[in-house]
Amino acid sequence: MTKHVIYWIFAVCLAMGLLLLMIGLADTVPNAGGQPHPEYPGMVIGADGAARLAHIGSLAFLFNSLLLTLVVGLCVLGVSERHRSRKFLAGMGGSWLLMLLIWWMMFSTHQEFLVMGETGYFMGFPIPTAWQMYGTWLGAIPLIVMYSYGFRTFIYTHEDEAEFDALLKHASRSSQQE
Repeated sequence: MTKHVIYWIFAVCLAMGLLLLMIGLADTVPNAGGQPHPEYPGMVIGADGAARLAHIGSLAFLFNSLLLTLVVGLCVLGVSERHRSRKFLAGMGGSWLLMLLIWWMMFSTHQEFLVMGETGYFMGFPIPTAWQMYGTWLGAIPLIVMYSYGFRTFIYTHEDEAEFDALLKHASRSSQQE
């Protein structure tokens, strides 16, 4: 399965393209881009949030879910097949699940706000915005940790370095003989 990552990435990109097409062809909402603020020139007031998401909300949710899948898939693709161990794939899967959980919390708390009209606050922001502000970067931390601490295990091992040094020496000798 890990040998065919590029096909999974292609499928995800194809699905994302189809979702974008569906979003583009969805019914439009009047003033979806907002309207001028009556008191502050240059400021725009957003239209009804629930109406804006009525036709595309689930599509947008799926699109961003696929985008997060694409990020993880590209990270997996960047690791040599021989280093895609169960430990590595488990870490990538855990990272992916954490990012999806954060995205779900961001989306679902926003939907709750649209239905109920009120929200709580966390560290100075409405809860959906707090998930976006704090959760988005938090979701990337496992990938950063895996890259930083797993660099010599998954990305560029000591054996890879020795092969590269040997290749450089061979290339240097070949260029000196010419």
